[in-house]
Amino acid sequence: MGGDFSLWVYLAKTPLLWLTVTLTAYVLADRIAAATGRHPIANPVLITVALVGAVLAITGTPYGAYFEGAQFVHFLLGPATVVLAMPLYERRATVLRALAPMLAALAAGSATTLAVVIGLARLLDIPQPILVSLAPKSVTSGVAMGIAEALGGDPTLTAILVILTGIIGAILVTPMMNLLRISDMRARGFAAGLAAHGIGTARAFQVSEVAGTFAGIAMGLNAFLTAILAPLALHLLF
Repeated sequence: MGGDFSLWVYLAKTPLLWLTVTLTAYVLADRIAAATGRHPIANPVLITVALVGAVLAITGTPYGAYFEGAQFVHFLLGPATVVLAMPLYERRATVLRALAPMLAALAAGSATTLAVVIGLARLLDIPQPILVSLAPKSVTSGVAMGIAEALGGDPTLTAILVILTGIIGAILVTPMMNLLRISDMRARGFAAGLAAHGIGTARAFQVSEVAGTFAGIAMGLNAFLTAILAPLALHLLF
């Protein structure tokens, strides 16, 4: 028993361990999602978070130690986002035909998200640092954390809120669009990417490549627009 514990202590200090745990958890989560027919509730990211969290809790591993090994996955967020340009290029003709409504939806969605967040924060008397961390919650994590840090927020809190927003959005987007009887995959995908960034985009690609393409566009454009609007809106308030 003592030898097994010593072995675990040694392995826990090896960066490759937590990268392996993260990737293994995701592969398992993806298989669970596939077994359910890609049901919205069986979101692979949600299941992965639960599995990795359980391992950290059982082993008593602090998040800092875990992140030292798993940060390579975080590094890959940037290249993965850039890769989304490939389906955009392949479907550029379809994208150009819907350019005007996309830009209108982008402006309305981005402004509404900020207005709702700031309005609720003011109504509930949420402290400024938390409000700053909350404002970019619908933007992909790398950009959101940068916005929060530049404005004096807590990037770690922002990352948590971004992940929660993405998971909730990915779970709700399909049943909500069905309820509203929106069948156009361009609109469904754009809404998913706009509200739920990368996780919503991943969900959109599971449903349709067209939806995934438009989700990727929305995610990228919303990150750009929020990086401009969030500082302006917060500057006017404080």
